[in-house]
Amino acid sequence: MKYQVGDRILVLHSNEEGEIVDIINDKMVMIDVRGVKFPAYPYFKRFSEKKLFQPKKQKKFAEDIKKESATRRVKEDGVWITFLPVMDTDEFGDEVVSELKIHLVNGTPEDYSFTYKLNYLKNEDFGLKNTLHAGEDFYLHDVPFENLNDNPSFDFEFTLTRPDKAKASFFEYSLKLKARQIFNRIEELRKKNEATFSYRVFERYPDKAPDEIIETGSLAARGYKVYDARQARQHLEPARSVVDLHIEKIVDDWERLGNFEIVTLQLREFEKFYDLALAHHIPSMIIIHGVGEGRLRDEIHDILRLKKDVKSFVNRYHPAYGYGATEIFFK
Repeated sequence: MKYQVGDRILVLHSNEEGEIVDIINDKMVMIDVRGVKFPAYPYFKRFSEKKLFQPKKQKKFAEDIKKESATRRVKEDGVWITFLPVMDTDEFGDEVVSELKIHLVNGTPEDYSFTYKLNYLKNEDFGLKNTLHAGEDFYLHDVPFENLNDNPSFDFEFTLTRPDKAKASFFEYSLKLKARQIFNRIEELRKKNEATFSYRVFERYPDKAPDEIIETGSLAARGYKVYDARQARQHLEPARSVVDLHIEKIVDDWERLGNFEIVTLQLREFEKFYDLALAHHIPSMIIIHGVGEGRLRDEIHDILRLKKDVKSFVNRYHPAYGYGATEIFFK
């Protein structure tokens, strides 16, 4: 390919001027036309050549200029996740897909804050937080094509950058793809001579769901205690930032218990205060498990590795507990 980043080009189908901003492979480039980026095959002519069609100059009036500048160039067809297959040539000279470039495309007039995570078999591989502006094409990252065999899940959470009481407080979206689906979509691209395939995340940001009204008077009349779920935390036992799991702190007559019963009670106590910590939204907690043979510590660490609400945990020396405590940090 003789094209280079920075070359000025003329797109034949629209007769618009653009610039090459990235070389995708030896058959495709990424071009920028008036701030809009899209992939294309390099069968267009260089900008240095004369345009095929000279646009006619039209008169422009002052009142038209004001209207034109106030109009947003946004096609309102929703937010999309777009995949661009990057082709390469193997040792046999055949074209193969080496990776997928992933973009978010915002075709709405709204700006969104979003959190993105790529997970393989429930293990997070990549994540980021950013803002998706109206009419913007946002590059996320590249995914090696062979990774598609590991059942990737593309997970998003969107919020409006300008809160609206009539709109939902957040919107979640998850796209799970299998290798066979990707193969079929790429075959369709080849037949249609297209560069990308996409999935729509949402067409319009959703409205706020109406509050469900539950008749509680009859329940209270029959002797049931009725609580407001928004005030549920005040009816829970207080959370603890430090939880001591030494068995003598949990039960009095612990001497008659066997080792299995002791560990079971300790883990039950741990789970109880772990759930209370989440319910009360405390940022971290310390679990005192002691040193000993390390069985209780290992059991707790195995549990924490499976908890999706745990950001990290560490068992390091502490002046008060030595190496007999683990500190947990929540997301």
